[in-house]
Amino acid sequence: MNGWPVPHIGRYLGQPVAATVSTVSVPGASLYLSCPMIHGISIPGRSNAFEPASSPHAYQHDRRRTAGEDLRGYMMTEDGLSFDLRPLRYVLAAHDELSFSRAARVLGMRVSTISRNVRSFEDEIGVSLFERTTSGVRLTDAGRRFLGEIVPALQMIESALQHAGAAGRVEEGTVRIGIITTLAGGFLRDLITSFRQAFDGVHLAVVDGGRREHLRALRSRELDMVFLTGNDQIGGCDVFELWRERVHVALAADHPFAGKDALDWSHLRDEQFIISTHDPGPEVHDYIIRRIADYSTYPSIAYRPVIQETLMHMVAIGEGITVVSEGWTSMAFPGLALVPLTAEEDIIPFSAIWSPDNDNPALRRFISFAKVLSSKRRDDLSDQ
Repeated sequence: MNGWPVPHIGRYLGQPVAATVSTVSVPGASLYLSCPMIHGISIPGRSNAFEPASSPHAYQHDRRRTAGEDLRGYMMTEDGLSFDLRPLRYVLAAHDELSFSRAARVLGMRVSTISRNVRSFEDEIGVSLFERTTSGVRLTDAGRRFLGEIVPALQMIESALQHAGAAGRVEEGTVRIGIITTLAGGFLRDLITSFRQAFDGVHLAVVDGGRREHLRALRSRELDMVFLTGNDQIGGCDVFELWRERVHVALAADHPFAGKDALDWSHLRDEQFIISTHDPGPEVHDYIIRRIADYSTYPSIAYRPVIQETLMHMVAIGEGITVVSEGWTSMAFPGLALVPLTAEEDIIPFSAIWSPDNDNPALRRFISFAKVLSSKRRDDLSDQ
């Protein structure tokens, strides 16, 4: 049969939507009144809160509604007037039961209330939906057409509300994360792995980059959170230190210092350092200068136009040494040794940084999850 366009659906959803109904048949079993806008009630967290119209429980009047919840039974028309959607509940019940009296019984209401509300609704929309007889009611042609158009609209509303509710309950969503360190091991890897297991509907989109690049993306909302070294405050952002890692010296396995249990910067004054031109290479450069340079000593540092992983292989074949965070100890490179530095100053903090104005529900859940895991990790370390 010919379909009917339903351009008015966009009024419910807040955007222009056109849908088409391919049939005028409206079987009672296919009608769901699960949309809370129609019921005028909302029961968060209950998967069985809304039931199909074929179930008597679907129509039970919930006397626990508050005045605020009752407002959900209304929509705004284009001229700004409120429009009560709840009579649709009565219309669908009457259609399923083929009788106002039976509809009233399953709704737990008076027959006169059902009949009066349906009649008022018909007067308001300007069409008779039912033929009324002594034996009951049945849909008019206009009534079948009306329900054939309105049911898809209600299903679209229900779908939109379910998606919004899922996002609010963090059943789905995306958190875009900028990182500057490896995911080979350590706290960050544990955090991402644990969160994905706990919230498998939330996608964690991880992006490599540098400090400036990440902070710029954070402020422009291209990223939701970044993980950087340090714990200093950053303007317009929230900063929370989550974990710390000891700095390690990466050197070839046949280097004279490779067999040591630990190293100090005094051992490294005459060494050739190599670092990547890519992030975090510039930060590593500044760190080496800060830790080893003085009036009489300035380290020899050479940039290499390679990514960090390639740099590690270059160290392994004897082109120089470099320094990395503890997370790199979880990766095995042939011919490479990693030796920790001894000073307390070589334990560096890593912090999560985000915008306090970002209202992404998945981000909020991720922040809470990260803080709890961080606290647990500190407690475990203090017990050792």
